[in-house]
Amino acid sequence: MYKCHSSGSQFLGCNRINNNQLWEEYVVGKQTYSQLAFKYNCSLRTIQRRLDKHSVVLNKPIVRDVIVLMDTTYWGRAFGVMLFKDAITKENLLKYYAVHETNTLYKEGVKTLQDRGYNIVAIVCDGRKGLIRSFGNIPVQMCQFHQAAIIRRYLTKRPKLKAAQELMQVMDLMKKTDKESFVGALELWHARWNNFLNERSTNPISKKTVYTHKSLRSAYRSLNNNLHWLFTWYDCIELNIPNTTNAIDGHFADLKNKLRNHNGLSMKRKMKFIDTFFSI
Repeated sequence: MYKCHSSGSQFLGCNRINNNQLWEEYVVGKQTYSQLAFKYNCSLRTIQRRLDKHSVVLNKPIVRDVIVLMDTTYWGRAFGVMLFKDAITKENLLKYYAVHETNTLYKEGVKTLQDRGYNIVAIVCDGRKGLIRSFGNIPVQMCQFHQAAIIRRYLTKRPKLKAAQELMQVMDLMKKTDKESFVGALELWHARWNNFLNERSTNPISKKTVYTHKSLRSAYRSLNNNLHWLFTWYDCIELNIPNTTNAIDGHFADLKNKLRNHNGLSMKRKMKFIDTFFSI
């Protein structure tokens, strides 16, 4: 703090601002440009200039056994972040800025981690078509939360059909029970409703027959086809594999919550913010 002897006014010298501390308040403390300018008694432009000068320090990787959680989040349709996170240490291992979420980019990320010396003992990911079959002998757990979301998209949250309601009840067992109990419940459901699933209706115009309950069939088929990967955590219990990617989804939610305080950032500044948040 300085005082002018001629006018008696006091002011805070901008050269006393610590850029590292300022960046910490901006990213972690969720302080806006205006709040920081008021706190340090300087202009918005000075705060922007100081923040732009800050250099992001990236963590050096320590090679080890990892269980890779991977998922992608988006801001609009043209900008997203694909993140690879270690479920054991909760450390972020790798990220890509992506326009599209593709299997090729996921496979490239896994190969990059292996090339850096990480031993990937398991992978947890969503159920993108073809993705869970892409990693050779590495155990892959499909995120049960994503599977439940797929079923809800087909059946809605409050289905009207009795068969759909009972399938939702079976789905709810997924996160509460072991593999054998879940498979048994699904098989019992299918045995009870198999004839109902195979009902067909005739199109009055084309005269062609189609399945009457297509959404219900699709929901069951999705659950049955992915069954092999929904309980990898159970088949490889010694590896302590998570059954969802919730740890990474929560990280994304926290990032977006912090970024909401800084609407209007340029792409360069937004990427710098994200780099610091993930520190990779």
